[in-house]
Amino acid sequence: MITESIEWGNTNTSLNDILTNAPDKKHVEKVRLAIMGGGSWATALAKIALTNIKSINWYMRRQEQIDEFIRTSKNPSYLTGVRFNTDRIRFNTDINKVVKMSDILVFATPSPFLKQHLTKLKRRMEDKIIVSAIKGIVPDENMLISEYFHETYKVPEENIVALGGPCHAEEVALERLSYLTIACKSRDNARYIAEKFTNEYIHTRISDDVYGLEYTSVMKNIYAIASGICSGLKYGDNFQAVLISNAVQEMNRFCNATNPQHRDISESAFLGDLLVTAYSKFSRNRLFGTMIGKGYSVKTAQLEMEMIAEGYYATKTIHELNERYHVNIPIVDAVYEILYNRSSPILEIQQLTEKLQ
Repeated sequence: MITESIEWGNTNTSLNDILTNAPDKKHVEKVRLAIMGGGSWATALAKIALTNIKSINWYMRRQEQIDEFIRTSKNPSYLTGVRFNTDRIRFNTDINKVVKMSDILVFATPSPFLKQHLTKLKRRMEDKIIVSAIKGIVPDENMLISEYFHETYKVPEENIVALGGPCHAEEVALERLSYLTIACKSRDNARYIAEKFTNEYIHTRISDDVYGLEYTSVMKNIYAIASGICSGLKYGDNFQAVLISNAVQEMNRFCNATNPQHRDISESAFLGDLLVTAYSKFSRNRLFGTMIGKGYSVKTAQLEMEMIAEGYYATKTIHELNERYHVNIPIVDAVYEILYNRSSPILEIQQLTEKLQ
């Protein structure tokens, strides 16, 4: 994997000025970019993009969410502490109009709902740059997001960009220093997109390892669920360290089997994203796992969270994909047994402890 850092240009303008004032700053570029989705990650990415772009298009499914957003200058459902100058945002519930008006489409919807959003799409996307900020796999097809856009919508591989962490939306809202990795087959396109998401509190690097970034972004959610289950079962920090050390090895084995190329699994795009998802208080996957470990059923945990834990769906897709590759991934197997076969978390984790190194 080849990486390269992108630096933020010097400016005396505060980020709050950029978000709340008229778009007349010289360093803010006019780009036809659209945010596709209305959740917390979509909101965080919109906040970042507006530090570099005069205005954005924003696709949201529900008109009432848009109306409330315009009325209050903030997303009524997610990251409600972030205020926007809505004069710089063109909202629309019509996905075809948004695609027509945009050259760059940043998808930040939960992977289980991606196909549902795209069912109404009639416009072609071969000439668009697709940025996937989705840390999941398309269900049923069990395809990476990049594969899905390439095969289903004929988007050239060099026009498909994957965006990875470690980067929690909540910390972006607080403007805490965070890091993103932008992966694309085309280094020029990767660099171009990275520049749009680099600012004073977001550092970016580019990479050519699209599949590696996508697979690890998917698998780290499974391991965060495992970490949460163990936390709910009152396993301590000592065991958590062993669990995540083994998770790194599993992730590396699976990526090497599915997409063999040189990569350093210790880089922040891989290991860093895994660590923050497994340990952070902002991690919905860890929270979901903790609830399972405490005895909640899957359905009850999902209802109480009111947010999507991508790792639940990822567990099934990775398990099914591994029927083809036969990689040794006992942590994923244990989580699958707990979530989908209703195995006892206590017994599954006890058995798992004998397999870890």
